[in-house]
Amino acid sequence: MNASGTDIVELDRIAVYEALRVVELAQEEDWERDTPCAGWDLRRLVAHMAAQHHGFAAAARGAGRDRAYWREPEDMGEPARTHRAAATAVLAAFAEPGATEREFALPELGASFPGRTAIGFHFIDYVVHAWDVAATLGTALDLSDDVLDIALVVARLVPADPAGRGPGFAFAPALDVPQDAGPLDEALRLLGRTPEHWPVKSR
Repeated sequence: MNASGTDIVELDRIAVYEALRVVELAQEEDWERDTPCAGWDLRRLVAHMAAQHHGFAAAARGAGRDRAYWREPEDMGEPARTHRAAATAVLAAFAEPGATEREFALPELGASFPGRTAIGFHFIDYVVHAWDVAATLGTALDLSDDVLDIALVVARLVPADPAGRGPGFAFAPALDVPQDAGPLDEALRLLGRTPEHWPVKSR
């Protein structure tokens, strides 16, 4: 998957770094804030993000079937530090030679996928989670139009079958998209988010 010469590993790196940036804006009093992920406060959302990073890093190295790698950290006393360590691990795993050609076992999806496809899943997840955190904190998301355009392409590929959406799944049921929606808003709505409820805009 390429866009203007930018490969999916680079796109993913951009999304992960933006998620890192917004997570590290959080102050101590922010960790108990509600997030766009129903029922999760910011601390729980960041625990989930860290777990996904470690799980995808394991998958990139052939150990994705071991669910121990996908467990949320038990110690979330310093959420930003825990999240940064996890992000560093996944970026290193994806940057290894041949990562895009390997098979990634993703137990939450019940299958294995080519590395390029799996990293695409991680990419859209972290565009959305970066927005989740930014929305929670009421701050702006800083992702270029080129990145958001590719995020929308990937979001349109995520199966919309209601049987695979909702509680216990990665995304809520898809919502209708207004005709005037920009790429970020459309991607968010396709993945079950309601951007109009959260005062955040793209750069």
